[in-house]
Amino acid sequence: MRFKLRTWLLRSLVAATLCGSLGACAPLLVGGAVMGGTLVITDRRTSGAQLEDEGIELRGLSRLQDAIGDRGHVNITSYNRQVLITGEVASAQDKQTIEQVLSRVENVRGIVNELGVMGTSSLTQRSSDVLISARIKASFVDTKDLSANTFKVVTERGTVYLMGRVTQTEGTRAAEVVRSIPGVQKVVRIFEYLSDEELRQYLPRPPALAASAAKSP
Repeated sequence: MRFKLRTWLLRSLVAATLCGSLGACAPLLVGGAVMGGTLVITDRRTSGAQLEDEGIELRGLSRLQDAIGDRGHVNITSYNRQVLITGEVASAQDKQTIEQVLSRVENVRGIVNELGVMGTSSLTQRSSDVLISARIKASFVDTKDLSANTFKVVTERGTVYLMGRVTQTEGTRAAEVVRSIPGVQKVVRIFEYLSDEELRQYLPRPPALAASAAKSP
């Protein structure tokens, strides 16, 4: 059952990410679950923050289309209103323009500009990046001390960017897992770190405590 789940997840991630990456759009896979108790996917952002992130990505892409048109290959990933910009542009001026445009999008609280000033990546390179991201997500599912959906994974030209709200221990462990994936050249951590006490707020309560809380007035 574990193997079947991992295979299904890998195929799903490749299909979803390929659609977004090769079309130069924002990532389309924002959440989900496998029913039946095998895999429960959680997100440590509030529902409001998740909606804000989707809005930031959509508004950002629209404004970039107006600002630079089809010059370059640009991806926008927002996590808890922190925006990661990846891809390739032809000039340092375009790189600066893109950052300025996105910094003015409503609700953005920070920008991490990882655009490369170089020729646009090939279809082969982007397909390789998609496969790396899918393998990482599948590996997170197989890693007992990590929650797969805690992390947002972005891969550009073999460099893997990890975003999420995690503890220092989780962040270090995730980076170790990523470095073991074939094709990974570099790992960049863009985390919002939580204390162990803050983490406990996101962990499921033991059944006895949950039942007791439900009975309390």
